[in-house]
Amino acid sequence: MILLPSLALSRRGLSCAALALALAIGSPPAWAQSEQEAKAEKAGDSGDIIVTGSYTTNEKLGSATGLGLSIRETPQSVTVMTAQRLEDQGIRALSDVINNAAGVSSKAFDSARNGFSARGFAIDNYQIDGVPLQWDSAYSAGESEIDVALYERVEIVRGATGLLTGAGNPSASINLIRKHADSDRFTATLTAAASRWDNYFAMADVSAPVTGNGDVRARVVAKYEEGDSFTDLLHNKKLVLYGVVDADLTPTTKLSFGASYQDNDPRGTQWGGLPVWYSDGSRTDWKRSKTVGADWTRWGSTNQTYFANLTQQIGENWSVLAYGSYSENKSNMHLLYLSGQVDKQTGLGLGAFGARYDGKLDQADVGVRVNGKYQLFGREHQLVFGASYARQDLDFYSFAADPATVATPGDFFAWDGSYPEPVWSSTASHDVDQITKQWGYFGATRLSITDELKVILGGRLSSWKRSGTSYGAIADFGDKNRFLPYAGILYDIASNHTIYASYTKIFQPQNYQDRNGDFLPPVTGINYEGGLKSSFFQGRLNTAISVFRIEQDNLGQADPGQLVPGTINQAYYAAEGAHSTGFEVEANGELLPGWALSANYTQFKAKDADGNRINTLFAQKLLRLFSTYRFGGSLDGLTVGGGVNWEGLSYTDTENPVLGTPERLKVKPYALVNLMGRYQLQNGLSLQVNIENLFDKKYYSQIGFYNQLAYGEPRNVTVTLRYHY
Repeated sequence: MILLPSLALSRRGLSCAALALALAIGSPPAWAQSEQEAKAEKAGDSGDIIVTGSYTTNEKLGSATGLGLSIRETPQSVTVMTAQRLEDQGIRALSDVINNAAGVSSKAFDSARNGFSARGFAIDNYQIDGVPLQWDSAYSAGESEIDVALYERVEIVRGATGLLTGAGNPSASINLIRKHADSDRFTATLTAAASRWDNYFAMADVSAPVTGNGDVRARVVAKYEEGDSFTDLLHNKKLVLYGVVDADLTPTTKLSFGASYQDNDPRGTQWGGLPVWYSDGSRTDWKRSKTVGADWTRWGSTNQTYFANLTQQIGENWSVLAYGSYSENKSNMHLLYLSGQVDKQTGLGLGAFGARYDGKLDQADVGVRVNGKYQLFGREHQLVFGASYARQDLDFYSFAADPATVATPGDFFAWDGSYPEPVWSSTASHDVDQITKQWGYFGATRLSITDELKVILGGRLSSWKRSGTSYGAIADFGDKNRFLPYAGILYDIASNHTIYASYTKIFQPQNYQDRNGDFLPPVTGINYEGGLKSSFFQGRLNTAISVFRIEQDNLGQADPGQLVPGTINQAYYAAEGAHSTGFEVEANGELLPGWALSANYTQFKAKDADGNRINTLFAQKLLRLFSTYRFGGSLDGLTVGGGVNWEGLSYTDTENPVLGTPERLKVKPYALVNLMGRYQLQNGLSLQVNIENLFDKKYYSQIGFYNQLAYGEPRNVTVTLRYHY
């Protein structure tokens, strides 16, 4: 089965968090009104400034409630990775986003898969323009390495998000917002970059009007990347294509449709990690370039999506959105798994398991959403309601290896990947054939009780159903018409300072049966959160302080001595589950004209019902800091920046397989320092340099996943040449 190799505040943390907060709420400097703001005022804008070229935004977001609220108006923790932030840090893939955003973290299980987590719980889905896509790292088809070249920004809402996403864990919602053809004139951005290990990429992002009046516009993005890795043998090739057409059919009717395609074609792929112990029970210490891959291993994947959105404005206050999308993720895997303990003298001792898999995950989504304003008791309020339906088909095939062609690995110290590829069966076994359906009806209203007091009430009536087979077991479980309430209250204690509290819920069906043969009820996740959100300098800087508690109940636990009737399967019972409590401090935006900052600190404790720490593979303390300064005067055009990503302790408690004694495999707290510099020329050209892991810190990206380890990337330097037209 493919799952075999899958998947108290410190002084230092307190000082960094305090520094970020102190900077965020310092005395406002004098601001000169920008040309863009002056034009907005003359045009009679509402006063909500859309900040561009910044690390924050006051744009209306729909990831949490669908109501279209700013960060400060949303009663949950929200982080937006803006286009400027993505560009400044040279962020390319979804896993890079998670490694740099507030309150979320990523672990590289091997060279093709990453696991995401927030507040002690796994993140098992992401969204594209609000459409959720569930995925399992065991059947990964490149989902965690989605390229962000196609997206304008990434919105991350932490906590339970069942109102819009339906099923999932009470961790976070990651929403990738697509680029659109918003310009009625020709614009283009051409990018070329080179980095260590002979890695290169080139990208074009072009927008143009299709009709003379600009009512129909098109945008195309194309990117090609190829290069080696710090890991021996690993060579990556990636092609990304995207096209979208945005059309104003009438003054009140807008149509958007497009498609995207990503092809990942790596060679020398690793499946699992490096051995943790030698044959005498002592710990290994490998070079970071060491690999368990072979010259023929690969974990290829393709992701393609087709989508269409139709928006109809009804009067001044109401709009209707109808959407549809279809995505197809495919994987093609030729893999080698090495396990065991290496003899210090001979390098022998590892066993080999070859595997050949094909996977396909299709998902179709349709939905409708109505959004508007209404009058009640002399005040104006907001309302959103809608319905959605999704169907996901997962097919997974395996091709058996001829045992006579599976060789025993030789001296691992001399491993160069020349291990022979086994001979695969020409007939596939259809191991997984599952259909998952999810549908629901939701609604929420924002009541303006007074000018200062707002209340958000809503809920989702959600249904989820899975049927089919998985490795011979029948899958037939789910839940219908489960109500997921949403409640939030916000009060403006002063201009641009809002205190809030919220209650949100989510659910996750589980494939466990009790001693009577009945499926257990879904796991429920509840998020309680409160805090203070502030906005400074006309929206250029947003800060937040939050505290939270998450409870997860109905978690399946083994029922000792009990079997499912008519089977030999272990029976389970629903028990009180895990809980997580913690706090976050965050500041994003501009402290002074030209000085951008993103600073955040997260700390929580996640434990099971018996008080034991859970999800220990991920750190419970996170510090993320990045800042840039854009010079003027004689240094006009120069931007410099830098930051640090710090993680606290993470670990796996296991048993030393040689000595038979308990052992804790630790990723000790570590900090990665990153720098950037960019010079903007007058002719639209810019030259940018990014240095990641400046001090070449050697650290585990994870240790303990199937009692193996993987190293994080050494120092890397990327030079980027960009042309804007």
